This record gives sequence, structure tokens and C-alpha cells, in this order.
Amino acid sequence: MDLMQRYPAISDLKARARRRMPWFVFEYLDSATGTEAVHGRNRAGLDAVKMMPSILHGEMVPDLSVELFGKMHPLPFGVSPVGMSGLFWPNAERILAAAATKAGLPYGLSTVASRTPEEVGPHLDGNGWFQIYPPRDPGIRADMLKRAKDAGFSALVLTVDVPVASRRERQTRSGLTSPPRLTPRLMMQVARCPAWAMGTAKLGMPRMRLIDGYADKVTGLSSTEHVGYLLRTSPDWEYLKALRDGWDGPLIVKGVLDARDVAPLEAAGVDAIWISNHAGRQFDGAPSSIEVLPAIRAATKLPVIFDSGIEGGLDMCRALALGADFVMMGRAWHYALGALGDAGPAHLIEMLRKDIESNMGQMGARTLAELRDRAIGVEKR
Repeated sequence: MDLMQRYPAISDLKARARRRMPWFVFEYLDSATGTEAVHGRNRAGLDAVKMMPSILHGEMVPDLSVELFGKMHPLPFGVSPVGMSGLFWPNAERILAAAATKAGLPYGLSTVASRTPEEVGPHLDGNGWFQIYPPRDPGIRADMLKRAKDAGFSALVLTVDVPVASRRERQTRSGLTSPPRLTPRLMMQVARCPAWAMGTAKLGMPRMRLIDGYADKVTGLSSTEHVGYLLRTSPDWEYLKALRDGWDGPLIVKGVLDARDVAPLEAAGVDAIWISNHAGRQFDGAPSSIEVLPAIRAATKLPVIFDSGIEGGLDMCRALALGADFVMMGRAWHYALGALGDAGPAHLIEMLRKDIESNMGQMGARTLAELRDRAIGVEKR
């Protein structure tokens, strides 16, 4: 039985990853914050977007390609930056970067990943996006930007929806701390996951290598905070201007939910708007990402990137139909790694490709742009 028969959906990968990851690791990956209401709103909001099928459109092979920042991607999705990615599966950053590059997809590396830009850059072939949690010190900021550029990262992502640490109660209950400390309770969980344990033992417990190079000592952090909180600041408009002045490639702002912010972002010289509610991990009172998408699309001609709540190709079609130009995912890639190891990302890519093609075939959409005529009950903007 091949992988597509055994794991035809992201939910199948998630179920197997849950068995193969230590519980505290899975809870970190899977959890949101508060009562996880935003997580539910993301799902409900996507389900509420109905699409009209078509008949008698003949045989067709949909074109799934997208041009973004002057680069053609064969598929309309990529890998979101995820903090401490290497905790979820050993060597996750390198595996995902290589898989994304092979498929021609962008890969986002977090400031608080467990690998540095220099370690990941050689696997990217120009497909790298560096996500920055803004350092307070201008010298550290300039050094990070130079290191990312020298390592071959082509775009910069400023995440703006993490002004303070969120509480993430499920994560706290799991016993995970930052940096991770293997207590007897957690060691029992590790012992039940031999593949994760052996890979982690070989590489060492993951740590935030980029940040560690700038901080000598970490004290006084909660279980949801990390060493980066000692160095970072909550950015303002002046900080965004400084980033624009210091980076000569595409600049993306991630975490936008209010269409009123679009005009000032355009005036600041950003190159793309990234709609995201951080998959419910930061603020449990936020709207779903999909419900704010039409208004933001109407407010800008810049590329619009979308994340939060995506669970398959149909969800991607929904986001593209409501005006997104590109879709990013974080959790699903790590479910794939947890379930299948090195083979996971390529399987997920193929699964999503087939899912998008199947749904576009049902709607008779030959291009991604044609999906915008298929959404039902959505005001055209």
C-alpha cells in the first residue's frame, strides 16, 4: 500500500505524528492560546466559503503556477517560518528547505529556528524567506539582515502580531520550557518515541542558534517565551522604515488583519501583505483570517499572502478565490515530518497538488485566477 492510500489527508499525517512525537512536542505544535476559539473560527470561516461547481467543461489540466516577486512557483503554496522547527522533528529546517527547493516553493526560516541562515541557505537556491522577530539593538538587526542576505535569502518577513508573549495554556500544561529541559516526566514521553529520540540524540537538543549568538545568558522567561524576548522589541512604524532602509529585497509584513493598516504599509514601501492570525497562537479574540481577506484584497494591489486554518487543497482554493495570491502553511509540514520523516514533505506536496487539481476540476477552473469567479455569496471587490 503506497503513502497516498495510507495518508491521503493532512488529518492522517497529524494522527500518525501524534503517535511518533513526544506529547510535549506535539502539544507545542498543535496548540493555540486561550480557549482556542480562533482556531475554531478559522475552520468555521473556511467552511463557510462555498464554491460553485461546473459541468460540461471538458478535459482540462489546471495551471497551478504563481508568479511572486518576479519568480515563478509551480504551486500556489509554501512553507511558513515556524519557531524551533527542529524540535518537532530532527533536522526539520534542512529537510523542509531541501524539499521546498526541489519543488520550487518558498521556504521561510524563523529567527527562532533551531538552524541559522548560514546552515539553511545552501539548501534554498534563492527560495528562502527570512522571518525576523525585530531585535531592539540596531547593530544586531543590521547583522541579522546581512547574514540572511549573505546566506542567499531573497525576501524578508516582519512578523507584527507578536508584540508580547502569548500564554498558550496547552503548551504550558505540557511541561515544555524554553529552552527545553528534559524532566523525568518528559523523558518518559521521549522513551515512547524512538525515531524522534534517536534523531534528536544524534543532533543534540535543538536550540535557537541564531539568537544564541547574541545572548550570553537567559533568565526569567516563562514557558511560552524564549531567548529572543531578551533581545527583541515590539516594532512600530519607525522600525518598519528602518527595516525597509536596511533590506534591498522584497519586504513582507506578516500578521495583518485590519484593512485600515494597508495604506500605511504601502506608504512604508512593503512589497506584500501577509494575512495571518498566527493560527490562533497569539490572540484568542481575533477574527478568522478568511473573513478579513476580501476587505484587505480590495484595499491593495500588492500581492496578498494568506495563512491560518488551512487543512487541504480546498481551503487553499477558498483563500485564492477570495483574493489571496499565495498560501503559506506551518503546522502541516511538521505533521508530515512527524508522520513520515524525510519522506513527509514530498508526500504532502503531492497530496496538496492533487487536492487542488481535483477541486479546480470540479469547478472547471483552468487557472487560479478563475477561482475568483467560483465563490458563492461573497461580495465581489
